Amino acid sequence: MTSSNIKPERAMLHQVIDRRLSGKNKSIGNRERFLRRYRDQIREAVRKAVGDRSIHDIEKGTDISLPKRDVSEPVFSHGPGGTREMVHPGNQEYVRGDRIPRPEGGGGGGNGSGASPDGSGEDDFVFRITREEFMNYFFDDLALPRLIRTQLLADAPEWKTRRAGFVSQGNPTSLHVVRSMRVALGRRIAMGGDARIELRKLEEYLRQLEKHDHTPPAEIAAVKAEIEVLRTRLKRVPFLDPFDLRYRNRVREPLPTSKAAMFCLMDVSGSMDEARKDLAKRFFILLYLFLTRHYQQTDVIFIRHHTQAAEVTEDEFFHATESGGTVVSSALTLMHEIIRERYMGSEWNIYGAQASDGDNWQQDSSKCRELLDVKLLPLCRYFAYVQVADEDQNLWEEYTRVRDANPHFAMQKIVTPAQIFPVFRDLFKKSVNP
Repeated sequence: MTSSNIKPERAMLHQVIDRRLSGKNKSIGNRERFLRRYRDQIREAVRKAVGDRSIHDIEKGTDISLPKRDVSEPVFSHGPGGTREMVHPGNQEYVRGDRIPRPEGGGGGGNGSGASPDGSGEDDFVFRITREEFMNYFFDDLALPRLIRTQLLADAPEWKTRRAGFVSQGNPTSLHVVRSMRVALGRRIAMGGDARIELRKLEEYLRQLEKHDHTPPAEIAAVKAEIEVLRTRLKRVPFLDPFDLRYRNRVREPLPTSKAAMFCLMDVSGSMDEARKDLAKRFFILLYLFLTRHYQQTDVIFIRHHTQAAEVTEDEFFHATESGGTVVSSALTLMHEIIRERYMGSEWNIYGAQASDGDNWQQDSSKCRELLDVKLLPLCRYFAYVQVADEDQNLWEEYTRVRDANPHFAMQKIVTPAQIFPVFRDLFKKSVNP
């Protein structure tokens, strides 16, 4: 059987149309390849850029400068020696027939920018990344520590749909035309293969008989009858049979769901002046951006406290101005009550982040340590404390004892806005062994 004896099938052409908007004179495909290729250099440039901007500008895009040596491409050039003919632009120094001396060192006519021989004077490659790209690189290597994918939820499970091959029965909208035509073609070849081979032999035999004048007419008629029988048999093979239809099969699988709750505790007492409150707010704004960007299923609970603690909304947490005395344990007690009311159970990952200047009543600081050791840390997967003052207050001393006994308790100091980003990255960096 040769390809010339098979009826050609209609070609199935597939076209993929990318309808994503692209800026003027920009190529999305080339840009994505560039970002993937120089991912490490861009991430490092983003880390340096965030130190020079305020928290309000964190989500804006920025210009990224990469050293030219990092983005240089290999090129082919002429080596020293040899005889070459070149055409130079007009000048006032040389005339036809003059010999131009070779540059010292065997190199070309310089790098065109007045740079030093080692390339240290070359301009850096500068390009702009968008707001989304900036945030992706900034939060790329951060994660909630010790986050565990917990049990399958019985009340509201999460499902993932995946392709599972093809089936012979299904919804007409799931019909896979190309697969169906492929099966139909294979079936027609299998059912008519022997008949086509026999048909070609008989047709060749008939042509040979017709070339000879002495061939009996009865023999020619018998061969034609056999040929007609084979052609009739081939015509009965359907072009497309219901057996050939193939449908895309998709199955739903339940996914382990990670349920997390982040408690944000901020001290707004009188000892927290506006500069310290601003540092605490900047830290929590960064934390809030990180959570809402990476963990859509995470509950964020905002608690402000002075002598009394209260659960507040996001707007009140960042913009309210009331102040008073300092009783830090009130916030920890309220956090424990909320956990017992809403977030008890093995399916919840509880996190806490507290910001304070460390100034507290002496007897209350020891109470805070007991609350953390006995009630909160056994329920929390991670707790981070940030002190927005450089002095070692009594609360810092008590929390130091907590940190030494609990590896999932971390504490850092923030004194200037420039320290916010390094401290944040240190507290929420990805762990190799969560």
